[in-house]
Amino acid sequence: MKIQRLFTLSVIVLFAATGCRNRDGFTAEESRLIHSGCSEEIMRLCTVEDREDSLLLRKVSRPLPESAFFSEEYGLLVGCMLATVRNPENEGVGIAAPQVGILRRIVAVQRFDKQGEPFEVFVNPEIIRYSAEQQSGEEGCLSLPDVSGCVSRAKQVTLRYLDGRTFEKREEVIDGFTAVIVQHEIDHLDGRLFTDLLLPDENNRNTVPEAQNVDK
Repeated sequence: MKIQRLFTLSVIVLFAATGCRNRDGFTAEESRLIHSGCSEEIMRLCTVEDREDSLLLRKVSRPLPESAFFSEEYGLLVGCMLATVRNPENEGVGIAAPQVGILRRIVAVQRFDKQGEPFEVFVNPEIIRYSAEQQSGEEGCLSLPDVSGCVSRAKQVTLRYLDGRTFEKREEVIDGFTAVIVQHEIDHLDGRLFTDLLLPDENNRNTVPEAQNVDK
């Protein structure tokens, strides 16, 4: 069974548990895009190579309202985001909803700090603390094909979010490479790209063949 169907099934189980189902959280246009974009499970990625995509990637995403939590659209969107980021032909370690054209505060992050390195979904995530200690490393992005460069980020962050499956409020400290992915993906929600943060000697660097990429 594919990722999209597994995720949608889990959401349906939650419908039964809560006894309610709301469909008012997504706009009509968002709903149309989700249903059309998920028809093949792997969604089209927005990239800076397309002018309209580039403008969208610079916009600030809106929080996901409670009325959308148990909607069919939410289950489809997250299932397709997971399928897209795990596409063997263009695999990544994180993805944000704006990268598939939906300006909502939803990200999926691969947890390299957990056994099995699973993907987890964060809804309305917020970094409430950055460590003073920094780490520098190469980053890339699914939305910036063939572009990478060196970025400095906090080595540790404290993240507050809603669990993407249960919608329970959580807060946790995340370290290392997973912390880098979290910062990279949340930047997408605020219209920022990693190229905005390139270290001074990286400003004219377009391709790093052996980069350890975030997103890609």
